[in-house]
Amino acid sequence: MTRYLVGSISELTPGTKKIIQAGGRSVGVYNLGGELYAIRNLCPHQSAGLCEGITSSFVTSTGPGEFCFEHEGEIARCPWHFWEFNIKTGQMMVDPKVRTKTYDVEVERFDVSVDEQQVFVHM
Repeated sequence: MTRYLVGSISELTPGTKKIIQAGGRSVGVYNLGGELYAIRNLCPHQSAGLCEGITSSFVTSTGPGEFCFEHEGEIARCPWHFWEFNIKTGQMMVDPKVRTKTYDVEVERFDVSVDEQQVFVHM
């Protein structure tokens, strides 16, 4: 398994994302409430840059005028056709069989840099 440097943990504060190139692929790395997740920056529908869209909530409704916001800040919405994917699982919200690739993320501390933490994606 190869690891790819994303950057310093200070660059990925909660609620932010960073798009990197790793192993010839574009990957979006997200900080969701202090936990790091990485998904392929490619919508399986028509190959748009999935992570270039907004990060939002999944909105459901039980009837007219009622809205429920689920998975707040955990949904990557494709900028082309608004297909929505759960960043934590890679699954499409309305059809879980459709998914985008997810990757393991790890934070490592190096002894050579005091209190400097670096973020890596493992593929």
